[in-house]
Formats: sequence, C-alpha cells, structure tokens
Amino acid sequence: MRERIETDLKEALKAGEKTRVSTLRLLLSSIVNEQIRIGGELDESAFLGLVRKGIKQRQESAQQFRQGGREELAAKEESEAEVLAAYLPPEASEEELRAAVRQILEQQGLSGPGAIGPVMKAMMARFAGRADGGAINRIAREVLSESA
Repeated sequence: MRERIETDLKEALKAGEKTRVSTLRLLLSSIVNEQIRIGGELDESAFLGLVRKGIKQRQESAQQFRQGGREELAAKEESEAEVLAAYLPPEASEEELRAAVRQILEQQGLSGPGAIGPVMKAMMARFAGRADGGAINRIAREVLSESA
C-alpha cells in the first residue's frame, strides 16, 4: 500500500492537487511513525486502522468547524477524508453483516445479551477494514433482540 500511496502522491504533485498532496503526506508520515512504533512493516489491518483513524479525525474536525461556523474549513476536512477513503476496501452491506451475525450465532450456539462480546470479536476479525465497529455493534444487538 505504501508504494501505491507514494505513486499517488507523485501524481498529485504533478497535477498540483494541494489537498491530496498534503493528505497523502500525512498518511505516509502516519505509516512511518506506526512502523517505528511497532518495529516492523504494517499488515493490512494496521494500515486500514490508520486510514480509518484519519477519516474519523477529519469527520470530527469537520463537524466542529461547522458548529463554529467555519464552513470552508469543514469542507477541507471532508475533502481530505474522501482522499483517505479511496484506500479503504468496499464497505460491507447491512444485509451482509446481518447474515454474518446470524451465522456466528448459529455456529457458536449463542443467544441473549451476553452473546454480544463473542459476536463482536468474531465480526471485527471477519470484517476488519470493511465495516465500522459501531455499525457492527448496532446490527448485532438488533439481531440478538430479534432472536430473544
């Protein structure tokens, strides 16, 4: 992924896309910092975690800028989040998540509110990078309440 980002950065520099250049530079520095922290190369799930973290930070910043009446800064943050979103795999659909929760419940023989922990663990492992933890939690709770 790092090579792809570096290639995209070169293209953005040639095209004069300032927002894309600054966003990709920040992403590359985040990758390098994380590699130093862990003492090795990043696996795909760690890379996706960095990208998701960057997107979440920018969405939160955009929301705060909007509350402060700074629409131009909010738009900048959102465009940076869009640049980062290009490095994420396609999101899992709600139907796909519901089916997976039901499958896990059936396979492991789980039911009731106490099953949320094991279900979340299995779902996060299965859908790392493809689904938001909050969405998985919400869907898992809905499916568990249906079966109760």
